[in-house]
Amino acid sequence: MTVFQKQDFALYLQKYGINLNDRQQKQFQRYADLLVEWNQKMNLTAITEENAIYEKHFLDSILPLSDISIQGKLCDVGAGAGFPSLPMKIIQPQLQVTIIEPLGKRITFLNHLCKELQLDVELINERAEIWAKEQREIYDVVTARAVANLPMLSELCIPFVKKKGYFLAMKGAEGYQENEAAKHAVACLGCEFQGGFEHELSDGSKRINLLYKKCSETPKRYPRAFAKIKKQPL
Repeated sequence: MTVFQKQDFALYLQKYGINLNDRQQKQFQRYADLLVEWNQKMNLTAITEENAIYEKHFLDSILPLSDISIQGKLCDVGAGAGFPSLPMKIIQPQLQVTIIEPLGKRITFLNHLCKELQLDVELINERAEIWAKEQREIYDVVTARAVANLPMLSELCIPFVKKKGYFLAMKGAEGYQENEAAKHAVACLGCEFQGGFEHELSDGSKRINLLYKKCSETPKRYPRAFAKIKKQPL
């Protein structure tokens, strides 16, 4: 088994046609440093070893860019410490990124991080199901990573996707099983499954990124209150 090293990061990306310039390399290094530093004050991540940060946070966040075209307005629901949207923004500075994150302390970190990395990002300190009541169907791509199971996640994310836009659910080895479980929810919310993209990290763990296209408007009654989404998933 090959052990991933930080110095391999740029080489891995080159395999996917992504070439890092000097500024981007410095941004990722500063990102890693700040993540470790702030993690001592608040719980941002269980992954704090530098090589693991580069593979399991940075590379993992960027992999979808090798599978699909992500352009225009990107919304990241429950981004936590900024994954996957901020690594995507570093790679594609033209992306218009909005992060929806309910925890104020994480927003504090993200504010500081974006200033340090000179990233122009909209940060929304609100629950997704509340924000979606106003800001509906305006994003080209909506994504989420490690937030909730797919039937719940679909209801939190799909209302933000504009017609003909995409919902990208970043999942692990159980991705296709989650897709089966979420078929009814996805259809109710106006999306159709387009396919999955598989990747494998150096420790053998699988990443399955699931893509859905918005074909019809999401009914106004969705998303419901979070307690109801959790208790009675679609």
